[in-house]
Amino acid sequence: MSTMRSYLKKHTEALVKDVGIEPACDLTGKSKATLGRYYSDNDEHADRFMPIDAVAQLEEAASFPHVTSALAELKGITLSFDSERRNSDKKGGVNSDVIALSQRFGMLMAEYHESIEDGVITVNEAKRLLKETLALQQVLIDMKLHLEDETT
Repeated sequence: MSTMRSYLKKHTEALVKDVGIEPACDLTGKSKATLGRYYSDNDEHADRFMPIDAVAQLEEAASFPHVTSALAELKGITLSFDSERRNSDKKGGVNSDVIALSQRFGMLMAEYHESIEDGVITVNEAKRLLKETLALQQVLIDMKLHLEDETT
């Protein structure tokens, strides 16, 4: 199976498991077996992928747009995902952003130190590092927006 196909299937599996298999069946109207075929790496299911409407339904219920993100990454596109969904605009400015940046970087380094302690970064450790990296990226985006506001 090609790397691209395998990559998409892994992200499809992550999406289904994020939502939960039973809720995913209810949302999409697909059986467990059908959903399983969409992310199966068996040769007989290599050309089978989840329909885009099912992906959209599941990503609406998921904590993260796994398949959309994977498709964007395959095309070299960077997406910005704001999971905080704030009720009001973030107060503060560049000074607050610098402090938040330092704190987030410290959290990333602490997570890295814990992950590399045994010499191997496991899948779960990599996911935690990715989560911290994305949080750091969000702080940088906020900082960029504040700096743009100050220059206009």
